[in-house]
Amino acid sequence: MTTTDMPRKVDTGPGRPVRKKRSSGSATGGLRRAVAPTTLLWVLAALYGVPVLWFVLSSLKPAGDLFSLPLTVFPEDPTVSGYKEAWASANFSEYFINTTIVCVIATILTVGVSCCTGYALAKYDNKWLKAFFLCVLATTMLPAEVMLAPLFLVVRDLGFYNSLSGIILPALLTATGCFMFRQFFLTVPDELIEAARIDGAKELSIFLRIMVPLSRPIMLTLAILSFQWRWNDYIWPLLMLNDPEKFTVQIGIQSLVGAQNINWSVLLGGSVISMVPLIVVFLVFQKYVMNADINAGLKD
Repeated sequence: MTTTDMPRKVDTGPGRPVRKKRSSGSATGGLRRAVAPTTLLWVLAALYGVPVLWFVLSSLKPAGDLFSLPLTVFPEDPTVSGYKEAWASANFSEYFINTTIVCVIATILTVGVSCCTGYALAKYDNKWLKAFFLCVLATTMLPAEVMLAPLFLVVRDLGFYNSLSGIILPALLTATGCFMFRQFFLTVPDELIEAARIDGAKELSIFLRIMVPLSRPIMLTLAILSFQWRWNDYIWPLLMLNDPEKFTVQIGIQSLVGAQNINWSVLLGGSVISMVPLIVVFLVFQKYVMNADINAGLKD
């Protein structure tokens, strides 16, 4: 046998893995498939980002340059006079304190009540619970304006008119929060709960020590949404409050609007100031939501 006929020795030692070549066709095909979704995402980002950028840049323009023709995106002479005048004319420090109290308390209570309600609706089989869930979902089919009058009468008769408690109370139970938690708890295997009951765990212990830790991603998501809802709420605090010392941020911004004319530079500056806490909250908590594993601890 010549040397050319001898079989080649394949170097496949136990410590050396065999390398697999990636075909250039599959890489090119994957790149082509990624072009369309990436382009669509950039278009959507531009549609949402350009108005916000225009809004922020306009707040840095003097009042006389906002409606000058031709319109310009970037301010020729940037100024922060609108921010200073907005902060001086409106008691933003007190508005921030009132709104923060409402948002923090309402968010904690909303997440707690929604978590308990969603767990009961998902893991307990009762016809009355099913009827209650249908009633909760039915509230999403009604415009918010339809419920303002009866809700105002209830809160007023309870003695919470012209108080921050009157703003917090209607936010305890939301259909969105109940639905989010119910759908999540439905994905948790019933065998996990049965195993905990066999080990002697009580119902409250199962909920607090097993279900609540598993639902942390949903809790954080709902907390961000609830904080945003309460911070941007305008109509309900406007109906409920008549004491300027208890006004929230959105009512404070409305006070910047004059009866005869509107100083747009001041109004834009105050609006940007009101956006800062929401941006900070989102930047702080988004990593916990994006990196959370919703199915952590669950195995089939």
